[in-house]
Amino acid sequence: MGKLTLTTFLTLDGVMQAPGGPDEDRSDGFEYGGWVVPFADHGMEAFVKELFDRAGAFLLGRRTYEIFAGYWPQVTDPTDPVASRLNGLPKYVASTTLTSPAWAGTTVVDGEHLQSEIVRVKDALEGERELQVHGSGRLAQWLLARDLVDELNLLVFPVFLGAGRRLFPRGGLPTAYELTGSRTTPNGTAINTYRPTGRATFGSF
Repeated sequence: MGKLTLTTFLTLDGVMQAPGGPDEDRSDGFEYGGWVVPFADHGMEAFVKELFDRAGAFLLGRRTYEIFAGYWPQVTDPTDPVASRLNGLPKYVASTTLTSPAWAGTTVVDGEHLQSEIVRVKDALEGERELQVHGSGRLAQWLLARDLVDELNLLVFPVFLGAGRRLFPRGGLPTAYELTGSRTTPNGTAINTYRPTGRATFGSF
């Protein structure tokens, strides 16, 4: 049985919106898109390659899917570690509005059947293969609220924005995690991997 992993780029203040470019997501008047670009380096690239090497399938929110579908099908180099996986492996899109996806290998799943489909896909994965979620903010919050994420990869970049959509909303489930991996890239990005261990506990010093 595989596992569901969630990988997200975050600022120091927890913003995940539009990391890759100014026009990626301007919703709610967001003006700071592309904040990852100045910090991209070979350390980040090495982690991303390792991550995609473990992929068995992908689960994406509609907005992230459309961003990916507008770019990655045009990258046809079979040695590209990201494009080869995204183009060749099954993709599942959580959406109630997407009806005719053009990207080969795509299945649309509505909210009513999403949890059971996640279980089915994980059961079908071989060995340590992962059902990977990348970005997909609203989907990520939905998964976290239902304890469906087996592993979190948080790439925290050394920049503070003060505005933008955040990964962890108010009112989420208090959850404790175990740190299972950590590294820092040359440009200062902290890459931490966490495994949930149950509800958060509390005490007093």
